[in-house]
Amino acid sequence: MALSTAARSAVLVGVAGLTLAVINQATAPALEPPLERASVLAGILAVLLMLSGLLGERVLPAESTRVALVGREGLKLAEALPEPLRQELAWGSAMLLKATPAAVVAVQRGDQMLLRRGLLADTSFVPGVICAQALERQRSISLVDLALYPGRDEFHTLLADLPAVVVQPIGRDGLLLVGGWSPRCFGRGDLLWIEGWASRLAVALASIPAVSGNGPRPEIG
Repeated sequence: MALSTAARSAVLVGVAGLTLAVINQATAPALEPPLERASVLAGILAVLLMLSGLLGERVLPAESTRVALVGREGLKLAEALPEPLRQELAWGSAMLLKATPAAVVAVQRGDQMLLRRGLLADTSFVPGVICAQALERQRSISLVDLALYPGRDEFHTLLADLPAVVVQPIGRDGLLLVGGWSPRCFGRGDLLWIEGWASRLAVALASIPAVSGNGPRPEIG
């Protein structure tokens, strides 16, 4: 945890002020009532200054170190997608990669991958038990540190050695998968971004039948 420069300065000035007030009181030749009142007021102000620095400052967590993930930057969209859906997938994935600590974003519907963007692997992703649980419960599953989960191999084909993954359902047959750069990298705001875009995708996919084709094809991204 760390304090900002302004908060640290407020605490140091408060400590210095309190110290000087005590020294002034201790070295005074006589403890007159005006001096005592001034010392008390100076001490109270110094303590309030320290508290304002400590309590008024939002404590910032230390940033996690990025894992050196291996993959090539790119964008893959499935064939035969309607143009509005293609634009939605392109826009939303770009926003997640910019606004969150996401290294890879994928959208799966049924047995077909509609989108992969960010760091891409050469392997095909096959949803497993964890993805099935997210769909069954209709709730997101946030795996903050994949190294701690026995089922982590399920996401190895999404991108090798991913440190964190969020599995977000899209309706009854869709999944939004977001892999992070480091353990515990997704905050509450990031999860709200992911949930919000999944809701938009659910509406966009509701009136579109399952697409056909042989899977995603590379595009310039």
